[in-house]
Amino acid sequence: MFKILIAEDDRELRQLFSHILTKNGYFTYGVSNGKEALDALDKEYYDLIISDIMMPVMDGYELVKSLRSSGSNTPIMMITAKDAFDDMRQGFAYGTDDYMVKPININEMVLRVEALLRRSKMINDRRLIFGKTILELDSLTVYSEKENLVLPQKEFMLLYKMASFPGKIFTRHQLMDEIWGYDNDSDTHTIDVHIARLRDRFKNNTDFKIVTMRGVGYKVVKI
Repeated sequence: MFKILIAEDDRELRQLFSHILTKNGYFTYGVSNGKEALDALDKEYYDLIISDIMMPVMDGYELVKSLRSSGSNTPIMMITAKDAFDDMRQGFAYGTDDYMVKPININEMVLRVEALLRRSKMINDRRLIFGKTILELDSLTVYSEKENLVLPQKEFMLLYKMASFPGKIFTRHQLMDEIWGYDNDSDTHTIDVHIARLRDRFKNNTDFKIVTMRGVGYKVVKI
């Protein structure tokens, strides 16, 4: 079960987030400021942090800054009442992974949490093996018997995402949200273009193939 730390000084909001995430299968623990969050992280591992920005004692910016300076790569979602671009830019500059503005759409928050945890799994695993084919995340390289290919980042992440869950069907919208981000304005046709390039690159690969599920999306299957 994934464990989520919620840093939010509004008690009712903290309890609401905890209730919704618990209903969706997550373990949650709530604190009221950044210092309490750091104390909790010293005692236990958490897979993801949801943090408000404006909190007493230690705010969300300082929390993120402290975690990133210590080498922590735990995914962090910032939640704030501020809707200014400069605030958002500052959060991302410190190392925030995602950002939501109050009032929060609870259903959207659950989707974003799921996406962040999936991305984190991809980063932590670092390598996938399909028979004699190896996908290495750190170098964006696909190694096979015949050749080694360094792929453009988006192409690699698209292939790596699907290959992380062989046989699972991903819709174009899912892939756009998870690889390009929720706020990206690109058309889902972008996915088709990247899939076509991947198919051409690996048309002779005997370990996996990309399958089109007509009207739905794509999946990677082992051969």
